[in-house]
Amino acid sequence: MSSDLKRYFFVFLGIAVLLLFYFMPPLAPAVDPMGKSFELTQAGKAGIGLFLLAGIWWVFEVVPIGVTSIAIGVLQPVFGIRTAKEAFRDFMDPTVLFILGSLLVGVAFTQCGITKRIAYKMLVIVGEDTRKILLGVFVLTALLTHVMAHTAVAGAMFPIMMSILALYGGDMDKPSKFGKAMFMGMAFAAGAGSICTLMGGARNPAAVGFYKEFTGQDVTFLEFSAALAPFGWLTVIFIFFLMITIFKPEKLKVPGLRSRAQEELDKLGPITKQEIFVLVVVGLALASLVFQAYIPALKGMDRSIPLLTAGLIFFITKILTVKELERSISWNIVLLFSGAMSIGFALWQTGAAEWMAVSWLSMIQDAPWLVFVLGISFLVLILTNFIMNVAAISICLPVALVIAKYLGVNPEIILYSSVAMAGMPFLLLIGAAPNAIAYQSKQFTTGEFFATGVPASLAILAMVAIFSLTFWPIIGIPALIN
Repeated sequence: MSSDLKRYFFVFLGIAVLLLFYFMPPLAPAVDPMGKSFELTQAGKAGIGLFLLAGIWWVFEVVPIGVTSIAIGVLQPVFGIRTAKEAFRDFMDPTVLFILGSLLVGVAFTQCGITKRIAYKMLVIVGEDTRKILLGVFVLTALLTHVMAHTAVAGAMFPIMMSILALYGGDMDKPSKFGKAMFMGMAFAAGAGSICTLMGGARNPAAVGFYKEFTGQDVTFLEFSAALAPFGWLTVIFIFFLMITIFKPEKLKVPGLRSRAQEELDKLGPITKQEIFVLVVVGLALASLVFQAYIPALKGMDRSIPLLTAGLIFFITKILTVKELERSISWNIVLLFSGAMSIGFALWQTGAAEWMAVSWLSMIQDAPWLVFVLGISFLVLILTNFIMNVAAISICLPVALVIAKYLGVNPEIILYSSVAMAGMPFLLLIGAAPNAIAYQSKQFTTGEFFATGVPASLAILAMVAIFSLTFWPIIGIPALIN
C-alpha cells in the first residue's frame, strides 16, 4: 500500500469511527457500586467517537498533529458535542499557556548560551561513551523533575540535547538511532521522575487530595516519596536499557568528543551577566511554583503566570525577540495541546469520561484484588494518554476508592498505582508536554513513539503488580485491609 493510500485509509477510518458512535443506538447507562446511574448522552456518544478519531489521526499522523487539533475544535459543534465557543475556548486554557511559557524559558536558555554550557560540561564529565551520555541525560532530567514541573524540565533539556546531537555529528535533519533514544528517553524519564515527589506535577497533590477526601487520611511529602521514588527510579533505569536495546546508537563512542566539548566550553569563557540574569529570573519563577503550596499569597495564582512573566521579562530586556519566537516556537506543538485540552474537557463535560470509567471499573469490581488494581492502572494509563493527567485522576480515583472499600483493597495501593500510571503516558504525544517537546527534534515519528511506548507501558503495569506484592507491603502498605 502506497503512503498516500495508507494515509487516506486512516483518515477515513477515523471518520468512520466517529460516524459509527454518532449514529449507533443509545448505550446502556453505567452503574457504580452505590447504585448511581450514569447516562451516556448523544453528545457523550459523539464525544467518544471524536476521541477515537483524534487518537487514530494522531498515532498515524495522517495530517500534521496540530491540524488534528483544529479538527477537534471544528467537529465538536458540527456533531453537537459542544458549541464552537466552548470547544475553542479550551485552546487557550492556562495549561496550554504554561507549556508556551516553558518553551519560552527553553528558548531564553539557548539564546544566552546556558544550554551549550550545560551540554558541554555534561559531556566533559560523562566522556565519549554514547550510552553514558544517554544515561546522563535521563538522570539529569529525572532529578530536575523532583522539584520542577516536567514540562519546564523538558523545555530546558531540549536545547541542551540539540547541542549534544550536534556534537554527535551527522545530518541534524536526518533522524539517528542515538537521537531517537535520547529524545524519546528524555520524555519517558521526565514522566518517571515526576512521580517521585509531590512537586513533580499537579496530578500528585490532586490525587492525594482525593485520597484524603474519600478516606479521611492524609499522605505526607515523605510518605509519598517513600512509596513512589523507588518506582520512578527503577523506571528510569528500565528506560535506559530499553532505549539502548531498541535504538542501539550507531557509534558506541565518539572519539575526541570530550576534548571537543572542553574546547567549546573554554571558548564560552566565564559565565556572563546575561546568563546569570536568565538563571535568576527562571530560578525565581520556579521558586514561586515550588513554594506556591506553602505561601498563602501565591496559592490562588495559576501556574502559567510565573513562566509567562519570565518570558515577558526576557522580551522587555531583548534577550528574546519576535524573530526567536517565530523561529523557535513550534505552533504545531502548541496546537496539539490546545486540541488535547479541548477533547479532554469535551469528554468531561458531556459525561462520557465518567461513563467510560464507571463502565470499566464495574466490570472488574468482583475480580481478585490484583486484577482490580491492574484494571484501574490500565484505565488511568489509557485515559492519561488522551486527556490531562489531572482529569484522568479525577475521573478514575474517586470511583476506584469506593470499589476498593468493598473489596478490602488498601486505598493507598490504589492511590500510588494510579499516580504512577498518570505520570507516565508513553503511547501518544498528547499524553504529556515532554512527549510533544521531544517530538520537535524531528528524530522520531508518532508511530515510532507509540511502538516504543507499548513495551514501556506494559513494563510499568508489571511494576505495579510487583510493587503491590513486594515493596509496598514491606514499607507498611499491605495490599488488603480488614
